[in-house]
Amino acid sequence: MNVLAIDQGTSSTKALVVSPAGDILGAGEVPVHPRACNDGAVEQDPEELLTSVLVAGHQALAQSGAAIGAVGLANQGETILAWERANGRPLTAAISWQDRRATSVCNELAAHGTRLRFLTGLPLDPYFAAPKIRWLRDHITRAGVCTTTDAWLVYRLTGAYVTDAATASRTALLDLDAVAWSPEVCGLFEIDPGTLPAIVGCAEPVGETTAFGTRVPVAGLAVDQQAALFAEGCFRSGDAKCTYGTGAFLLATVGARAVRSTTGLVSCVAWQLAGETTYCMDGQVYTVGAAVDWLRRVGLVQDATDLD
Repeated sequence: MNVLAIDQGTSSTKALVVSPAGDILGAGEVPVHPRACNDGAVEQDPEELLTSVLVAGHQALAQSGAAIGAVGLANQGETILAWERANGRPLTAAISWQDRRATSVCNELAAHGTRLRFLTGLPLDPYFAAPKIRWLRDHITRAGVCTTTDAWLVYRLTGAYVTDAATASRTALLDLDAVAWSPEVCGLFEIDPGTLPAIVGCAEPVGETTAFGTRVPVAGLAVDQQAALFAEGCFRSGDAKCTYGTGAFLLATVGARAVRSTTGLVSCVAWQLAGETTYCMDGQVYTVGAAVDWLRRVGLVQDATDLD
């Protein structure tokens, strides 16, 4: 069975048609365009993100000339938006993981930082989804639901209202050990856990889509960095990878029990397969690719290879 694998990223959406033997039969890529403002805002057009998923997927299919049996989707992880559950209509721009406007929320909740880190494995930082959701609710709208972009994309593709365990662990709303929304944490961020999507495993059918032609299941979901950890075969405790894109992210698998760092790393779900959860630790440098692009745009380097 061939699989259409789609990675909806910060600066582009990439799609591959992959054979059962792991051969790449076709590829597609569509750029997307984050918008940065001086107040720390970084936003994206949700409809552009969806269109990029559809166009990149069709590009890969056209190049492959092959039929597919399933679709998998990787996502940005911490980017959020508000939208209407009845029809999937976006109510706000997508607020990027790079957006820093929720710093005020983190300052307000600073006294709870240690407790939040113990429960969720994550520091109190506007990088993660929960502070951004609270900020959006306080400053933009309380209408609709507010989720990470993967839940919205899956809804638009299938009608299912879900997020995977790995992505959920990047929200700062998840009880890391229980792999369930934490009522205590949701209460601190003034978020009703009943409005959040159901948490599913990373390799199970969640619905069907006709967006790429014939009706096929969407059967693979994961946050992008954990998807890369799995793709690199880092299955044993201690195995690690580093990926370089807009940011650089070093992840190490730690096994079946979550480990809390004492040295600044974050703890999260690597993946959940057949009901079994594997955890990882993560260190981030948020602006690697963006910094290199800035150096190129201001003329200090002509190409990234000049840094060598």
